[in-house]
Amino acid sequence: MPRLSIILLAALVFAIVLIVRLPAAWVLPALHRELTCAASAGSLWDGECRGAEVRGVALDELRWRIHPLRLLHGRLAAQLSATRGTATASGEVSIGWNGALRARALRARVPLESALLPIVPPYLSGLLEADVARIEVTGDGAIERLQGEVTVRDLVDSSGSHTPLGSFAARFPARSGEPVGKLRDLGGPLWLRGTLRLTGEPGYRLRARVSARPGAAPSLVQALQYLGAADAEGRRPFALAGTY
Repeated sequence: MPRLSIILLAALVFAIVLIVRLPAAWVLPALHRELTCAASAGSLWDGECRGAEVRGVALDELRWRIHPLRLLHGRLAAQLSATRGTATASGEVSIGWNGALRARALRARVPLESALLPIVPPYLSGLLEADVARIEVTGDGAIERLQGEVTVRDLVDSSGSHTPLGSFAARFPARSGEPVGKLRDLGGPLWLRGTLRLTGEPGYRLRARVSARPGAAPSLVQALQYLGAADAEGRRPFALAGTY
């Protein structure tokens, strides 16, 4: 029995070392439906993938560092960072057995491209910046909690003529219930104040008041006239709703 115990202990130690040092290249082929990788390095717990493709989205590089102790709480958690050209994103991401996703300290700078953000219409361009302290997404894809700020800079509408719109920010405070962000412009041709509510469909509802500032493009001034009559301050109501 003492000899058997030593053999079992040695086998356990070997298994632990094998798991800790398990090369990423051994594991990634098993994830081929979600992730493909041209070249990998490091281990299952701390590694990187160059020439990655995640659910059809190509990335230059994907790095991860898994937190093993989070598995005891029923969640797979990792510190992630990804790059694609000038686009960068990083944060601590975890997923539960029910598919619910959480992220903390999320930072991102992503050009508005439909290839990266399918919800973005192809005629809009600009730069998306996110500084999110916390976000929680259900297994159905609905955002049920969001705390932080999302900014769109140098937004341009090319559906007709080349129409600059300006820069805008949505700040989501910590609160219970559906996330509601306060919208405001950061200067530029379009004055805007309003709210953005994220609903459980999953969807969104945007309600705002807008007006063109002096010097705005004629195409923007003309487009705003279709929103209805202006109030005493020259503001017009603007509403948008949809699902994602």
